[in-house]
Amino acid sequence: MEQLYTDKEVLCDALTAEKTATNNYNTFANECVHDGIREVILNCLSEEHKIQEEVFNAMHSRGLYPTPEAEEKKVDEAKQKFSCGVKAV
Repeated sequence: MEQLYTDKEVLCDALTAEKTATNNYNTFANECVHDGIREVILNCLSEEHKIQEEVFNAMHSRGLYPTPEAEEKKVDEAKQKFSCGVKAV
């Protein structure tokens, strides 16, 4: 049987689906007024993030989603930028 889609096409589609799912679950959680339902949605969001990570790692390990090494200076700048925005309530 002839393969219709390449591994890259299948994995790209899966990654796009996971990004869409996490975006939607995040929106649902933000707009939910019932605590019990919000908790269920947040659990689904967490599971979808795990799946997204697995798909990304599969692509990355096969060279289908290459990422360049970050410069240490840029890593430090990002840490500083985002650590300032998080404060305990």
